[in-house]
Amino acid sequence: MRIAQVAPLFEMVPPSAYGGTERIIATLCDHLVARGHDVTLFAAAGSATAATLVESRACGLREDPAPRVSPIAAHLAMLDQVRAQQAEFDVIHCHLSHFQHFPLFEGFAAKTLTTPHGRLDYADLPAALARWPDMAMNSISLNQRQPLSQANWVANIYHGLPRDLYRPLSGRPAAGIAPYLAFIGRFSRDKRADRAIAIAKAAGLPLKLAAKIDDDDRAWFHREIEPQIDGNCVDYVGEISEAEKPAFLGNAAALLFPIDWPEPFGLVVIEAMAHGTPVIAWRNGAMAEIVDDGVSGFVVDTLEQAIAAVPLTLALDRGEVRKCFERRFDAARMVDDYVAAYAVLGRQTEPVNAVF
Repeated sequence: MRIAQVAPLFEMVPPSAYGGTERIIATLCDHLVARGHDVTLFAAAGSATAATLVESRACGLREDPAPRVSPIAAHLAMLDQVRAQQAEFDVIHCHLSHFQHFPLFEGFAAKTLTTPHGRLDYADLPAALARWPDMAMNSISLNQRQPLSQANWVANIYHGLPRDLYRPLSGRPAAGIAPYLAFIGRFSRDKRADRAIAIAKAAGLPLKLAAKIDDDDRAWFHREIEPQIDGNCVDYVGEISEAEKPAFLGNAAALLFPIDWPEPFGLVVIEAMAHGTPVIAWRNGAMAEIVDDGVSGFVVDTLEQAIAAVPLTLALDRGEVRKCFERRFDAARMVDDYVAAYAVLGRQTEPVNAVF
């Protein structure tokens, strides 16, 4: 198949550090090319891909030194590029979560698949998207699709990572490294690093924080998180690179994922599982779908439950955690599912709401 992949322009594909959406797009592109498909990636310049790259912007929006940039303008320009070339593709797979492409792509809806990677619980979204009932979509968790239950869902496809990208560390923990809990992601009210700190302190284990700070969250970080960082019980190691992730996650006793928002997937959760590292996650968004409770970690509802789960998590079999990743979140399975979803396009007579 001739497949166009349309990526958000906030980061390169894959990103240099934070950016789960771009990491998944990179994996999908490379695996599709390896299977013999002709793939074109529309993305920011600097992206590294086995696909043919169309550089739709000189750099990612988050890397742009200009004081003010317009994400709307950047994405509209890219979508116009895609529309101009649409006849070259059998499938157009768009990964934009705000659906700017719907009015632009409705003329070739039969070959367009949309994967929204963000939250969908916006009050005005159902009525707006009802204008485009022919636009096929796939969710990345069943929880994600709940606010848009009447949308044209053709598949539910969980993320996947290459099986050999991460491996459990042999001889874990490394010599001289004391047990610690890990938090990785972004400092924000939604991600709740403050909860992670409270859990670690109550459990009597040090916490290592690896996270980025967006400008909008900087005041919250300085007020709620920074005063608790002491370099000992609570250590901030900065935003880690892909090369640093195996040691950070692989040596951790557990990953804390104490989110306070409807997380549609949570890529770092399966990254931890790939290392054999169990997860303690709040029962929000997709977490009950991703974490096998009592096997790859624990899904909790309260701070007290999270604290009580720490010693239970430390006793889990890390080999079984890894097996959960291999069984459910391997990239090959994800690519199989997307190829099947592409085959559905153009053959629909009505919304099918299929689940692969």
